[in-house]
Amino acid sequence: MPKIVHLRKNCIGCNACVEIAYDRWRMSKKDGKSVLLGAKEKKGIYQVDILFDEYDDNVRAAEACPVNIIQVYV
Repeated sequence: MPKIVHLRKNCIGCNACVEIAYDRWRMSKKDGKSVLLGAKEKKGIYQVDILFDEYDDNVRAAEACPVNIIQVYV
């Protein structure tokens, strides 16, 4: 099962991930950073297991991230 890892504290709020993979990402109204929906946080690192159907969109979101804080693993 694929997994997304997000280092949220380094997010610059560019919104690229939300535009590409809206089903898994949103922008926080509190601090303007992206939120990985369904993720669990541990020591500032957010992780969530995803379905294979979501894999391609989230790989594109990771590639579009200008600060490279999103990783998608199989």
